Amino acid sequence: MIPAQFDYLKPSSVAEAVQAYQQAGEDAKILAGGQSLLPILRLRLAYPELVIDLGGIAELTGVTDDGDGLVIGAMTTHADIIGNELVKQHAPLLAQATETVADRQVRHRGTFGGSLAHADPAGDLPAVALALDAELRAHGPAGERSIAARDFFLDYLTTALAPGEILTSIRIPKLGSGWSTHYEKLNRVAQAWSIVAVAAAVHRSDGVITEARIGLTNMGPTPLRATATEQALAGAPATAETVARASAAAAEGTSAPSDQSGKADYREHLVTVLTRRAVQHAAGI
Repeated sequence: MIPAQFDYLKPSSVAEAVQAYQQAGEDAKILAGGQSLLPILRLRLAYPELVIDLGGIAELTGVTDDGDGLVIGAMTTHADIIGNELVKQHAPLLAQATETVADRQVRHRGTFGGSLAHADPAGDLPAVALALDAELRAHGPAGERSIAARDFFLDYLTTALAPGEILTSIRIPKLGSGWSTHYEKLNRVAQAWSIVAVAAAVHRSDGVITEARIGLTNMGPTPLRATATEQALAGAPATAETVARASAAAAEGTSAPSDQSGKADYREHLVTVLTRRAVQHAAGI
């Protein structure tokens, strides 16, 4: 299929991109890696008059250490995240989940920021951003601002980015001593979207789970936190029985979809199983 005709701009700075985006308004689309946008254009589900390609802005790529966190440029590819030593050391959950994204070709073109800004609830990385308490930084006509991951995803394919704003970087706090993480995912075939996935970060001290953060994929119109399970685990003994009881509440507060990959009740069962596995693995049980 062939997209509708559009103009193309490849700015060399964030300021230039923001200015063009503001001027074009709803008639523009932002191109990051293109792994989500290009199929939409080819199917003519979107008809932008202007496509703004961020691929020429060098400052939007790379991973830097800012002391107690990592700052990842929004245009950093999945492949670069997987191979980055800082990510492996301080945010291994992100590296592990990113390894499961689609296939090798997509991972070499798709970007971390593009995945988050697209906000597909079946995508792997939005739930990881929630579990890691990420902070997303955007530039727009009014300047720069930070948005907590918990406030960023508003609805299906809808984020808190304001008109004219561009996601520029993601800051992930480092996990200190006592933290461990794990990612569990079920899909029908390799490269397919997740039926359900769970991102777990668990802090353990003296045989007790002191804190748990659990991000859920494809359990509603946005990525979600399994808050009932997190609350049940806080201060609980790090045992298989405790984790199993707490994981039984993982579907509370969710609104799992029904589609060709599975009915809602199947996903509700599946999320309890994957949550138990992810938390047990992270807690070393």
